[in-house]
Amino acid sequence: MQDLIANLPAVIYEYTIFPDGKRAFTFVSPSSARILGVEAQEIMNDPGVMERLVHPDDLEYLQQTSYESEQTGKGWSWQGRMFVRGHQRWIEINSNHEELSDGTIIRRGILQDITERRLSAKESEIRYQLMVRRIPIGIIILDNDEIVFANDMAMQIFGAQRARELNDAGRYFFVPEAEREAMVRRMESVRDGIPSNAVERKFIRLDGTEVDVEEMAFPFIFRARNTVQVVFRDITEKKRTEAMVRKNETLFTQLFNSIPMATVMLDERGKVQQINEGFRKMFGYELEELKDHNLNEFIVPEELRNEGIDLNNLITENRIISVETVRRHKNGQLVNVILYGVPVMQDSQTIGIFGVYVDITDRIRVEEELKIRNAELDNFVYKVSHDLRAPLSSILGLVNLSRVPDNPDNLMDYISIIGEKVEHLDHFISDVLSHSKNLKMEVTIGKVELAQIIENAFRDLNYLQGAKDMVWNVTVEGGVDFYSDPWRVAEIFRNLVSNAIKYRHMKGNRIPEVAVKVHVDNLRADITFADNGIGISEENLTRVFEMFFRATEQSDGSGIGLYIVKNAVEKLGGEISVASKQGEGTRFHIVLPNRIASGIVKPFPIVYDEQSK
Repeated sequence: MQDLIANLPAVIYEYTIFPDGKRAFTFVSPSSARILGVEAQEIMNDPGVMERLVHPDDLEYLQQTSYESEQTGKGWSWQGRMFVRGHQRWIEINSNHEELSDGTIIRRGILQDITERRLSAKESEIRYQLMVRRIPIGIIILDNDEIVFANDMAMQIFGAQRARELNDAGRYFFVPEAEREAMVRRMESVRDGIPSNAVERKFIRLDGTEVDVEEMAFPFIFRARNTVQVVFRDITEKKRTEAMVRKNETLFTQLFNSIPMATVMLDERGKVQQINEGFRKMFGYELEELKDHNLNEFIVPEELRNEGIDLNNLITENRIISVETVRRHKNGQLVNVILYGVPVMQDSQTIGIFGVYVDITDRIRVEEELKIRNAELDNFVYKVSHDLRAPLSSILGLVNLSRVPDNPDNLMDYISIIGEKVEHLDHFISDVLSHSKNLKMEVTIGKVELAQIIENAFRDLNYLQGAKDMVWNVTVEGGVDFYSDPWRVAEIFRNLVSNAIKYRHMKGNRIPEVAVKVHVDNLRADITFADNGIGISEENLTRVFEMFFRATEQSDGSGIGLYIVKNAVEKLGGEISVASKQGEGTRFHIVLPNRIASGIVKPFPIVYDEQSK
């Protein structure tokens, strides 16, 4: 056994620390002479021999680690340089720690010459430094919180020209002052063998400026010492780019969501990725309903499905399109739109599609109304010229007759006929002016005295033939003030009363009657105007509100009275309907909104009781 111990390539030893503080090597194997150049007995006689062999630069580390082992009761490990027979050798010492019941501490360990291993490690260290020096990632090694190595990129990030500048700058100069204490604790934890996860933080350069970095730390053996390797990369440009991307995304998102047109973003397959508020309002869908679905399946009418596919194909072929078409709301209602399709290109490839929809329903309606108005205007010009020329031609004929020599006719009869024709012209021109005024004049809200307006209409038209034979029955109920446009309400009743007189029943013994019933509440005025006149045939009933339409030849009226009535009712936001039976009479039902609460002129749906008709 003694021979085995003596020939081991290591020194076996036992080191004892007595309760009184005395220290001594109580056993050293004979191999110490061969490995350390000192006899075992010499070491046991004088423990200081060992410390005198240690390189001065490594002695403090030996004493420090030995003391820490003694205080913590943990095993001891040390690597350092010793002088053996005048030559520097690398020595590694490892020992356990045993404390006896009387307080005596015994360390039993092994001492080995690791010079060859260290030379190999040195070569590895050189290779390591050569490898990491020029890689585009900053690497520093911390030993006792001091930078003992920094590669070129670390020097560049810190703004240093020489390695000494990093040490002269002070411990953890590169960490913001408020974070240094936490950094020290973190590095101690890493040195104890716990790697640190990647974190984003700010480092301070030598010139005081900040740089954003992503940093990780690992335990590392460097020059036979437990150190910390810190690996970091400059992400300042990345952060700047990310901030710019976030800004652009915010600007895009706000623009996308705030533009008034309905806008949808599709991917390269035509699947919905995003919609804006305008799209939700126009078509009634939420993103959750459309996400990753083909938009055509939701808003393209069945009869236009092929058109939708063709448009998608055109867009994916890098063609911008603009087309007037029709799309379907979630509730099934059709919406007239101008569709703009814009492909989004990257590297000559379509990566997405923007679809922008402009609602032109109002424009289409206006265009249709304009067509109707133009047709009405043509008809109006024709009828006006005809109805003006007819009486004028009659008057001119009578004038020419009066000039015929020896004409036996009574000229007073001519004058009487001319007077009738002029009166007819006056009424016709008055109706035309009323029609023009109704179209052009803004709605003016004021208190309307319905009973007074109806009475005035009867009184003002009392001059018409047959007016004095009419029996009027007027009832106004509700006890609520009614607010509307007084002039238009008066025009409605003037024309209804005029028609009732003109189209009264003149055959037999029937007494012509008109019944007007009005009920007013806070929402509406419900009006029924009924007569027992000649009535309107079923085939003519749908045309009575057309301009210049006359359902009968009984009167020579202008034919625009009921047209004026309907337009006035619509201007006031109301509704009008007619029911009639030929030979028995006609009934008009009108509902006008009561503007008692507001002067805002805006048509809104009117609800009325069917029983009130």
